[in-house]
Amino acid sequence: MPAAPVLPPSGPGDEAQRLRLLADHVPALIAYYETEGLRCNFANRRYAETFGFTTETILGLSVREVVGEAGWAQIGPMVERVIREHEGVSYERELVSAAGQQMWIEVELVPHLDTDGQLLGAFVRLSDVTRHRQAEREARESEARLAKFMEASAEGIVFHRNALVVDVNPALCALLGYARDELIGRRTTEFVAPAHVPRVIEVIGGGADLSYEVEVVHRDGTLIPVELLTRVIALDGEHLRFVIVRDIRDRLAAQARINHLAHHDALTGLPNRIAFVQQLDRMAASHRAGEARFALLFIDLDHFKRVNDSLGHLAGDTLLQTVATRITGALRDSDRVARFGGDEFMVLAAGAHDVTVVEQVAAKLLAAIEAPITVGGRPISVSPSIGVALFPEDGRTPAELIQHADAAMYLAKARGRANVQFFDPTLSRNAYAALVMEGQLAQAIATNAFRLQFQPQVREFDGAMVGAEALIRWQHPERGLLMPDVFMPVAEARRLMVPIGQWVMREALQSARRWRAAGLTAPVAVNLSTLQFQQHGFVDGLAHLLEELQVPGDALELELTERMLMDDLVEVKRKLQALQALGIRIAVDDFGTGYSSLRHLKDLPINKIKIDRSFVKDLTRDRDALAITQAIVQLAHSLGMAVVAEGVETIEQRRVLADLGCDVQQGHLVAPPLDESALLAWARQRAPVDRSIA
Repeated sequence: MPAAPVLPPSGPGDEAQRLRLLADHVPALIAYYETEGLRCNFANRRYAETFGFTTETILGLSVREVVGEAGWAQIGPMVERVIREHEGVSYERELVSAAGQQMWIEVELVPHLDTDGQLLGAFVRLSDVTRHRQAEREARESEARLAKFMEASAEGIVFHRNALVVDVNPALCALLGYARDELIGRRTTEFVAPAHVPRVIEVIGGGADLSYEVEVVHRDGTLIPVELLTRVIALDGEHLRFVIVRDIRDRLAAQARINHLAHHDALTGLPNRIAFVQQLDRMAASHRAGEARFALLFIDLDHFKRVNDSLGHLAGDTLLQTVATRITGALRDSDRVARFGGDEFMVLAAGAHDVTVVEQVAAKLLAAIEAPITVGGRPISVSPSIGVALFPEDGRTPAELIQHADAAMYLAKARGRANVQFFDPTLSRNAYAALVMEGQLAQAIATNAFRLQFQPQVREFDGAMVGAEALIRWQHPERGLLMPDVFMPVAEARRLMVPIGQWVMREALQSARRWRAAGLTAPVAVNLSTLQFQQHGFVDGLAHLLEELQVPGDALELELTERMLMDDLVEVKRKLQALQALGIRIAVDDFGTGYSSLRHLKDLPINKIKIDRSFVKDLTRDRDALAITQAIVQLAHSLGMAVVAEGVETIEQRRVLADLGCDVQQGHLVAPPLDESALLAWARQRAPVDRSIA
């Protein structure tokens, strides 16, 4: 803020000085030009400095010299008008000061007349109105920008005063189906769905800036969901409500789609695991008070992996979609179905007051799913294994019911598949025990808690040791030495057989290497699991292991079950030929208990057939067992295969087997399973003898 002027004391000659001081401190630019030559006779400091002069150097200069040619071109006509008409003139113009400042000034030219009306000169007053004009310009530009924004905006925009429409943009007209003139002047609530009018009135009355969702009404009566973003703005000196009307139909559709995908399976369109568990929880909660019964059916497709592996995943997807449709079609209106994951489906059967009702539902599902399906131009079929848990006796929470239905489903698979089994409490106890054992087995693998024992195999005619079967044992920290029948089923079910099988193979080959170093050249026989044999790269991995341990292939004999050989004859033959090329011998274990025959095996490179111990056990008291054993020996010999009888426990069994021509015997009569050092000692003490019977 400029300092107040200090006036000199009164006295002769001081009046002009006081006037000068006052003139230099007023906010206006002041000057006086005399008529003669339009020369400056007086100017305050602000006027002189604006044009690049001082109050002394400007004196005597003409208007034209002060303002310059460009300035004179603008103001010359105004000056001439004052001279001609002896009347004051006001106007505005832009001015660039001597300092380069862009200014907008308001000019007043006031004529100075004597008593006779003669023009003596003119007073000039310039007022700096730059700020006012800049504000007006910005306001106009803002209004222009707003108009352009309204025209270009894809969202609807409406201005209203106390709910009366003042202005709208084309997007709002398109949204509502009205022309602009049809909207202006009407109440905004006329275009709001009746259910939402109270909310809109409340917001208008409150005057707050906020956003909320309502429905507006199209001209044709269609309700359109929108989001309203309300603001209060100043326009042309008054306050108006500015509302953005955002069409949210696409957003709501996308949200609905996301919500659907979150609760439904993308492939089948059925509710997914999350939605099903929520429904199961609600159903359990609503039934607890009355203890009404309902059933949970856990459906798993048998051998579904074979479809994917043989026909491809697209065929598998088609199969799953068809099964989902069939399950839905087989259910009652009150039942609910969901895809639980993979090839698993869940069904909630309501009103299961009688087990017979559940059995009928399950029977319909079995029949519907088992019917052949044409996929890729060929008929295929899958069967379901179904486990059932009942509420409330088998569980009161979703987790319990699902767990128990799952356990019952695995029981159905264990009992031949393609059947229905109801939950039995013993299943839960067995499942818990299996879970505990699974963890202990994993720990046993990590801590190398397994042991190998070896049971000798001897040639019948001279008693020479021709091999030894490796048998795994588990040195359990609490239960002592466990036999494989205690833990192998759990290992197979939990896919722990692969790491266990790999451990057995390495340990057995290391033992065979030590045997050879000790002069014992008999091969070690190792039982293969299905998972191990079917594992990708099994043959190559075994070849690398033989090379790593420096053990020849003929030091190893692999024992496979009939079922393993029959799963895929082409692939099995390829693998067996690759193993044979390494020098490894192949034996069929537990022969006679599967569904194959020697006719199926004649094209495979097999060296031995091992007669299952169940036939050997009944050999001396069951004519059928004797006949089967005799047929196996004769057919095997006709195909050039050796025959091994396992489980030989008595002299009578050995005599009968010798009479039948069995080549090799194995069992407690020969020797029990021995650890490696005991086996080597046993082999050193045993010399071949004539074991023939006269």
